[in-house]
Amino acid sequence: MNTADLELFVRTADIGNITAAAVQLDISPAAASAALKRLEKQLGIELFIRSTRQLRITAEGERFLLHCRQALSSLDDAKASITEMKGEIAGEVRLSVSSDLGRNLILPWLDEVMDNNPKLSFQLSIGDSLADFYMDKVDVALRYGQPEDSTMIAFKLATVDRVICASPGYIATYGSPKKPEDLLQHNCLLYQLGSKTYNQWELISKNSGNTISNTDDSIKSRSKIKVSSNRMCNDGDIVKRWAVAGKGIALKSRLDLSHDLNAGRVIELMPDYYVEPTSLWLICPNRKQVTPAILLLRDLLRVKCQALLQNRHI
Repeated sequence: MNTADLELFVRTADIGNITAAAVQLDISPAAASAALKRLEKQLGIELFIRSTRQLRITAEGERFLLHCRQALSSLDDAKASITEMKGEIAGEVRLSVSSDLGRNLILPWLDEVMDNNPKLSFQLSIGDSLADFYMDKVDVALRYGQPEDSTMIAFKLATVDRVICASPGYIATYGSPKKPEDLLQHNCLLYQLGSKTYNQWELISKNSGNTISNTDDSIKSRSKIKVSSNRMCNDGDIVKRWAVAGKGIALKSRLDLSHDLNAGRVIELMPDYYVEPTSLWLICPNRKQVTPAILLLRDLLRVKCQALLQNRHI
């Protein structure tokens, strides 16, 4: 049996649609339909009940699906084992990266990995929406914030503070906010993900210390401000570009801003306050996806991110 036919069968069973499965595997619907019929002929059973409205797996198909998954998983494990024995980092990594990191930081880092490992390739997906590891054909995702799904394998790369910033031109024209309430008088560039708009900015006074208790002083040390803007985007890189262009004040990760801060294109504001830091994670859907290539990528990203964060004042 052709392993490509088995992969198509598993994908079709999971999605419930031959055309959608064909699109994900980069083959034509006609070729996919022919492959499934070929597999059914080899097995001597019907795998799916087809109608004009739906595709439903048969009882025989359900039983075969279980063994098919196990066989493909064992084959992947065998390939990974042989690669490790050879001491090679090889294969394709399908990587999803947020917009700002993907466009402005990670490209030369991936070049470095591939230059040192010529049998390794990357399929890069850039965007801020959370990756659907199955539907988006993604092996690993680089994202801010600890994943909520505890079944995923997540490697923490760095703790990253967040910066309120604006361009020198904006500051010269509109002035610099000194306290949280001053932000209400400024155009604060907004980021939107899905239906959520990140227009609640919480600032903490550095003079209050980092420990939060129930005392009046600790409550006063935190200020949650609902900011407003004439610009909003679901792409974090665009928000940063607006800030560099002098269109308003942005709240961004220091990693995203590293080059612009060092070059003076944006300036950090409100030195008496800070925003709770975030964290950067490399996320895999399961342990099977943690290949030598993923571990190599993890180690390189940790080194690169720490170097940028430690040199932030250069």
